Amino acid sequence: MLNGKKSKSILMIGLVLMLAIAGAGCASQDGDTENGADNGNQTPSEEKSVTIAYVQWASAEATTNVVKEVYEQAGYEVNLQNTAAGIMYQGIANGDADFSVCSWLPDTQANYWDQYGDQIDRVRVNTPEVKTGLVVPEYVDVDTIPELKGNESQFDGTITGIDPGAGIMSQTETALEEYELDGYELESSSGPAMTSALRSVISNEDSIVVTLWNPHWAFARWDLKYLDDPQDVYGSDDIVTIARQGLEEDKPNAYTILENLNWTVADNEQVMAYIDQGMSGEEAAEKWVEENPEKVNAWLGEGE
Repeated sequence: MLNGKKSKSILMIGLVLMLAIAGAGCASQDGDTENGADNGNQTPSEEKSVTIAYVQWASAEATTNVVKEVYEQAGYEVNLQNTAAGIMYQGIANGDADFSVCSWLPDTQANYWDQYGDQIDRVRVNTPEVKTGLVVPEYVDVDTIPELKGNESQFDGTITGIDPGAGIMSQTETALEEYELDGYELESSSGPAMTSALRSVISNEDSIVVTLWNPHWAFARWDLKYLDDPQDVYGSDDIVTIARQGLEEDKPNAYTILENLNWTVADNEQVMAYIDQGMSGEEAAEKWVEENPEKVNAWLGEGE
């Protein structure tokens, strides 16, 4: 048997070892907290990246590049997805993209909203009171859509459109039916191809009718006019920011920027004018952001 002194020594050693082990456990827990691990009292930091979906329209390119520049200033890595309108809505609905700032609602893209709207977060209007319709050069002696009937030869029986998935193309198909424009064919192309055709025709002072919208740089470049739409086929729209469901919870700071983001048709057209003058989309966005610090700071929630 152990004598009394030895028993006391062994007991003391055991107590010291137990205290050391307990202390190491506390230190480990403290170290995890300092390193940002979730110990039940902390929220993990937000991932600093966003994916923005957009369509290849002049107004969408301008807005998207400005928003990209703003998020990069806020420290985010930004990925852009350039796609067709229907794929844009589908991608946001299934979470492949975080958001888009080029949704035309309630009329132009009503078909896509009807299909995907219950799977998408409608954040806010970012550009109010925009317009779509049929447009001709100012010198053309036609002022309304009904007047197109009977003037098919003047326009070669063609309405020059953009990409076939665009909402304005669906609206124009409806206009052909509503106004009984059986002598016309809606020609699909793209935004750049449509403006190229417009440029070529105007240089020869010929006639053309195109699908067009505001904001767009073409109205600053040429004298154009909308054909009156007495049956209101094209309606009226705002440009709306839409986001994937769950973005507000996953990336609350990124979502707050979206909630703050708004500008005017004139702002958008200024960026498009820079692009029309030869700047890249990124260069034009950088210039606009540099020239408009108050708006940008408001979007970022700074200087309040």
